Amino acid sequence: MDAFLEGLSDDALLALPYLFEFWAFDHQLPPGGTWRSWVVMGGRGAGKTRAGAEWVRSQVEGPRPADPGRARRVALVGETHDQVREVMVFGDSGILAVSPPDRRPVWEAGRRRLVWPNGAVAQAVSAHEPDSLRGPQFDAAWADELAKWPKAEETWDMLQFALRLGDDPRQVVTTTPRNVPVLRSILANGSTVASQAPTEANRAYLAESFLAEVRARYGGTRLGRQELDGVLLDDREGALWSPSVLEKARQVEAPRPSRIVVAVDPPVTGHAGSDLCGIVVAGAVTEGPPQDWHAVVLEDASLRAATPQGWAEAALAAMERHGADRLVAEVNQGGDLVESVIRQIDPLAPFRAVRASRGKAARAEPVAALYEQGRVAHRPGLSALEDQMCRMTAQGYEGRGSPDRVDALVWALSDLMIDPAARWRHPQIRALR
Repeated sequence: MDAFLEGLSDDALLALPYLFEFWAFDHQLPPGGTWRSWVVMGGRGAGKTRAGAEWVRSQVEGPRPADPGRARRVALVGETHDQVREVMVFGDSGILAVSPPDRRPVWEAGRRRLVWPNGAVAQAVSAHEPDSLRGPQFDAAWADELAKWPKAEETWDMLQFALRLGDDPRQVVTTTPRNVPVLRSILANGSTVASQAPTEANRAYLAESFLAEVRARYGGTRLGRQELDGVLLDDREGALWSPSVLEKARQVEAPRPSRIVVAVDPPVTGHAGSDLCGIVVAGAVTEGPPQDWHAVVLEDASLRAATPQGWAEAALAAMERHGADRLVAEVNQGGDLVESVIRQIDPLAPFRAVRASRGKAARAEPVAALYEQGRVAHRPGLSALEDQMCRMTAQGYEGRGSPDRVDALVWALSDLMIDPAARWRHPQIRALR
């Protein structure tokens, strides 16, 4: 390496950082042959944005700064105008960051476009406004994070009608893969080529602590395969639990728990027409590092109680049946009343109040990851709970009413596994161990 660098002229050394073919990974370079769409699918941090920005450079730049390139009119399409500007244009791996000083384009904020010294222009387009693609025409396009566009199919269709200049108009799509119809359709097209890479492909430019943490938490899970491995999954879009995952949980050998909790998701009101009160009993073995911990769901004791005293008695009875160490209850709705009801029946019951600061789906995702890692077992008799679990998606609950049973499950496994693991990984706590 030293001999190679010493043999370069000063000008060559100055140019070397901008010769992407020299530095690029295989998945960041466009395939040869004839194609119209190149789809770059990768995990978080795999270098997708850099691949898109460098491809745009390769299309618009000529041999010298003022010389024309292959493309003169480029569409930069992102989820929003802000995303186009902050990621595709001004981002750490965006077009401005990767362009040589003598060929760097100028951002015209008022017109939302980039203008190169050779006259090439790239127009920013928001996927929220597909009709803005009626009228303009392009000979190249870069579509970023297409799988999360709000009006994906309509925007993509309008882009195809606009991509009509030149002898061979082309487009690159950089996206984390999600099972959405528009991405499936593009990949099935005979004029499409695809590249795929996991997050680790770009590990030289990522923090080792980031890689270790996300792999420990999401390795072997559906979310990990999508967000880290860059794999397009066949599961229903957004599903946090699938029947196959739950079937595996029924077959996992249930550990003998060292801790047991009863978690309660109380209804907002206490009468015969109220929602169910979610009551789930779970236990866990939490010896050694967090990746060795395993849990078992022991019982779903959820019920519809006519009064708060009814569900409180049911929860305390479940504690007694299983010899539970603690009662965990959400208090967002009932506040101090929840604990007060428990104390009226058993003043000495070990109790922990929990308060939701995130949405149901966001709270459920880390728990779903435990299942996909094969670290949660299910005892028989949990079919009603499992039905609710299969209706919980990344966008929210798709069943009727409230996912009371799932909420209680999430609180139970969070208390047993998620929260203690977070404390365990804290450097000061780890030092004490």
